[in-house]
Parts: sequence; C-alpha cells; structure tokens
Amino acid sequence: MSAPATSNLASPAGFPKQALFILGNEAAERYSYYGMKGILALYITNVLLKDKDYSTSVIHLFGFVNYFMPLLGAWVSDKFWGRYRTILWISLFYCAGHGVLALSDLFQTVDAKVWCLFAGLGLIAFGSGGIKPCVSAFMGDQFSPEQRHLLPKAYAAFYWCINLGSTAAFLTIPLVRKEFGYGWAFGIPGLAMGLATFVFWLGTRHYTMVPPTAQTKTAGFFQVLFFALEHRSDRKPDQGFWDSARSRFSEAEVDAARSVLPILGIFALLPVFWALFDQTFSTWVLQGEMMAPYLIGNYSIGPEEMLSANPILVMILIPIMTMVVYPLFGRLATPLRRMCTGMFLAAFSFVIVAWLQQQLDAGVPLSILWQIVPYVVLTTAEVLFSTTGLEFAFREAAPSMKSTIMSFWLLTVALGNLLVTGITTVAGKVLGTGGGHDVSVTPAMFLFYAGLTFVVAIVFSVICIFYRYRDAEAAQGR
Repeated sequence: MSAPATSNLASPAGFPKQALFILGNEAAERYSYYGMKGILALYITNVLLKDKDYSTSVIHLFGFVNYFMPLLGAWVSDKFWGRYRTILWISLFYCAGHGVLALSDLFQTVDAKVWCLFAGLGLIAFGSGGIKPCVSAFMGDQFSPEQRHLLPKAYAAFYWCINLGSTAAFLTIPLVRKEFGYGWAFGIPGLAMGLATFVFWLGTRHYTMVPPTAQTKTAGFFQVLFFALEHRSDRKPDQGFWDSARSRFSEAEVDAARSVLPILGIFALLPVFWALFDQTFSTWVLQGEMMAPYLIGNYSIGPEEMLSANPILVMILIPIMTMVVYPLFGRLATPLRRMCTGMFLAAFSFVIVAWLQQQLDAGVPLSILWQIVPYVVLTTAEVLFSTTGLEFAFREAAPSMKSTIMSFWLLTVALGNLLVTGITTVAGKVLGTGGGHDVSVTPAMFLFYAGLTFVVAIVFSVICIFYRYRDAEAAQGR
C-alpha cells in the first residue's frame, strides 16, 4: 500500500498538516506506554510481592526487549510493508498487551498474575518496539526537501507530544490505581492505545508514503553489507571495503549502506546514557517510596506521580533550547556536542541521587520533592541528548535507511536497559547480603553508574571530534 509522494498539505515554507495526525498519535501512544510503565515498579513489589532487585531487573529486561524489537519493525517496514502499514498493523498487538495486563486483576493467585505480567509486557514490547523506528521516520517523511530546515522544530514538537502524553499518564494513572485498582490502571492505557491507532488511521489519505525496498527493488543495508563481507577477497589492493558491492548494487544503494556504519560508530557509546535515564522508572521510583509524599490538598505526590516532573520539564526546556540556547551558541551547538554535554549532565544527576540515598540510609527524613533536583539535571541532559539524537539519526541517514537507523538508535536504549539488568544481577550476587538482593537502590550503585558515564562521556567527546557529518547544515549547528 502506498500513496503518491506529493500529498504534502503545506507549502514549502509551512509545516505539513498531515504531521498533526502523527503528533496526535504519538501523544496518545505515549500516554498508554508510560501510564503502564509508571506503575510497574510498585506493582511488582507490592502486589506480586517481589524484591527491589527483581523489580528493577524485570523493568529493564522489558525495556531491552521493547527497544530491541525496532530492528524487526524497521526490517519489515523498509523491506516489505512500508512505514504506514507497519505502524497500523503492529499497533494491534500493542493494544492486546494492555488488555492482558488489565485482565490480570481477575486472577487471584500471584503466579497467575506473574504470567499475565510477562505475557502482557511481551505483547507491548513487540507492539511498541515494532512501531518505534517507523513513527519517528514517518514523521520525517512528511517533509519535502525544501522543508528540511523545519526538521529540528518538527522533532522538537514530536518530542514535546511524547512528553505531553507521558505527563498526563503520570498524573492520572496512579490516581486511577489508588481509586479503582490495577485493572483500570492497566486498562485505561489500553484504551489510549486504541485511540492512538484510530488517530493515525484518520490521516491515511494525506500521508506522504515512501515505498518499501521490495517495491522499489533497492537493496537494504544488510544485503549490501553481507555481500561486501562475502566478496571482500574480490577487492583489489587499492579498493575500499564497499567497492566489491558495486559489482551488484547501484552507486546509490552502496552509498546508502555506507551512510550507516559511521553513525553506528557514534551509537556504540550511547547505551550508558539510557542505563541511567531509564532508572527513573525503577530505582528512582523505589527510592521515592522511601521518601515522604507531598500533599497538595487531597492530592498526594508520591514516587509514581513524581515521574511527571521529567516530561513537564521537557516541555518547558525544549522551546528554550530550540529557540534560545541553540541559536545563541550557533556553530558550537552541533548535534554531537549537545549529546556529549547531555551525557556529562546525566552522570552528575546520579551523583545527586547517590547523596539522597545516603541521607535516607542514615535515617534522615526527606520529602519526595528532593527528587526534583536530580530530575532537573537529568531532564536537561535528556533534551540535549535524546531530542538531538532523533534529529541526528534522521538527518545523517540516507533516505532508504531511515527506519534502519532509527532502529539502531533505539537498540542503544535496549542495550542500556540490558546493561542495568546485567549489573543488577551481578552486583546482587557479589555484593548482596542474605539472599543477595536489593543492591540496586544504594549510594554505591548510583555512584558506580555516575562514574561509568563520566568515563564514557570523555571517550564520546574525543570520537565526536573526528566524525564527519553527511548533512552540512548539521555541522554548522543548524
């Protein structure tokens, strides 16, 4: 299924109106995802009666699968279905996963609830992960070459909608959970995902759709790469790695494949950032449970509600960064420099969290509002790192490789979550006492992550010096 690539609803200088359907879809989809994820940590410890390390490991294992699945989604999208159909059909699995979690409330035994948890999370990971590289790339597809100057604002708006949806989820779903139980708390996000799919479908006739390579008969990244590897012995002494592939593939196909490897070299060091950032859903929530909730009238701000601090801050910071800070710094604000700064700030946020945990372990009573301090630092890091990373990935990738590149970007998130699961498991066995549990929420572990990220950020800053941008405007900080 494809539509003419001339269906853009705006003039070259204007914002494509069909992008509004994608933005609406993203806001509703993120409401469903974060509404579910925000209540997972305490659900696992308080309802399923598991320990903190188990909860941390499950959440980050889910994160790994969720962000690993984009490799499959990108392959299906770029090779066979195209981005539109991939998003539409895989979203149905997403809705089913939420339904399984909601139905877990009907079972009385913990074992049955655990089975529902893993089945539901598995479907959600398949659905959410499968559409991830396609939605962000599909957003970029709506902009004609004459509108490329609007991409930074487009991805800022895209990220703003992500955080609008997550803010609403963090503020409402915990309240639903307290008033009506986990059945409704998991069910309402499922309804939101159904709404997201419907909103996306409404824009069908307006979208610009890039056909998959099966229709265009062009080769994908792995086809060209594996051919070059298989025929590396055919190269002449003065030829480069990709030259052997030119005997079978066109110059455009080889050039598109070549665009991927330099980007992957940059991506190799990114997982450590996500290892820190995604702990806001696990160790930060578990730390917040040890703090005193803050009351605003009858509304209680606890660890789950505190998650809303991140998206609220993002919505405030994105316009400031995009319209004030980046233009102010001009050429100094290149994408990779912004991302590097974000890594350093993420490390510093965990130094603050380690100090807070030290105070709690010493018996000092702390209000949940103390977590705002590290949230401000980490959210600033996120805006510098994540919004820029989406823009960087799309601008540097060749047109036929955009979903593939987005999938590799998301794979860095998967590896970051897997890193947390691995570190938690090993540390629990080596450093844990008694049963070897609950080392994940300790000052030592928070400082370990901070130190690791400081080191990686230094290495990343050196590598970025030698990177050569494909997009000339990105090299100028525009």
